Amino acid sequence: MDTVATLASGVFAGNRRQIARAITLVESMRLEDRTAARELLVILRGRPTSAVRVGVTGVPGAGKSTFIDALGVKLIEQGHKVAVLAVDPSSAKTGGSILGDRTRMSALAMSEQAFIRPSPSGNHLGGVARATRESVVVVEAAGYDVVMVETVGVGQSEVAVSSMVDTFLLITLARAGDQLQGIKRGILEMADIITVNKADGDNEAASRVAARELRTAMKLITSDPHARRPPVLTSSSYTGAGLLDVWQAILDHRAYLESTGGLDERRARQRRDWMWSLIDDELLESVRQIAAVKRVRSQLEDDVMAGRVSSVEAAEEILSIFAHHVPAMWSRD
Repeated sequence: MDTVATLASGVFAGNRRQIARAITLVESMRLEDRTAARELLVILRGRPTSAVRVGVTGVPGAGKSTFIDALGVKLIEQGHKVAVLAVDPSSAKTGGSILGDRTRMSALAMSEQAFIRPSPSGNHLGGVARATRESVVVVEAAGYDVVMVETVGVGQSEVAVSSMVDTFLLITLARAGDQLQGIKRGILEMADIITVNKADGDNEAASRVAARELRTAMKLITSDPHARRPPVLTSSSYTGAGLLDVWQAILDHRAYLESTGGLDERRARQRRDWMWSLIDDELLESVRQIAAVKRVRSQLEDDVMAGRVSSVEAAEEILSIFAHHVPAMWSRD
């Protein structure tokens, strides 16, 4: 078993095997691993980074993974090191996930300058892997200067991802039903950049029309004439057209944030949100690990499902057990 110091040295050296092991450690739910993970993160956060963090989301079938694959290859050609943290949906029945991003990002996966890490979303709200923030710290410490976080799809996960990236990219399609009704207003409000993907062949003209409609829609999002409006572009992962325009828009957005002080403010909010996320996770896991909770959990779940006990009553019983054990768990005497 590698020590924390060994893992940290390997990450700093860009050793891919050690990077993978470090991420496995921060993803672990074992209590002893969580202690080691915290030690590792303290060491890794000591290295300054100016990496560009991009969240990528989109409607189903928009081609997010293929887009990241094509753009990532172009960025590597420009001398960048690209890390992709892709969150796969876990099965609600079995807990398993497909973890197929390496297949969909075949070109990028072949490059030594790229690191792709698919992570199952588990039980975390919205499908965002619990340790995604920690994984960002690991890959940035390893020298990756572009970090892309791919979400499961359009849903609650976008809120979580927006709290850990600098730029939020929405990928959509032409001819995907009613463009404006098909995308939630909240997603449009969070988007920093929008691209209509698969703009090639017979779909190219329709993509331009969709982009024009979205530009009009974005004007209705806010009544402030001085507010920044996200650019709406078109792109094709197949031909490569528009990919570097999207990247330039990402750089322009970062420059805008830096010039207005927004980048420091956004990173500060991210650190605050990370703190509360860690607290939420640790509290939930602490509740689950209490022996008295384990003894009544199954019976309470059965009673709630059968309607013999209300959800409120069951929750109160578990919280009462937790409150009783708090002094013993966290006593510093």
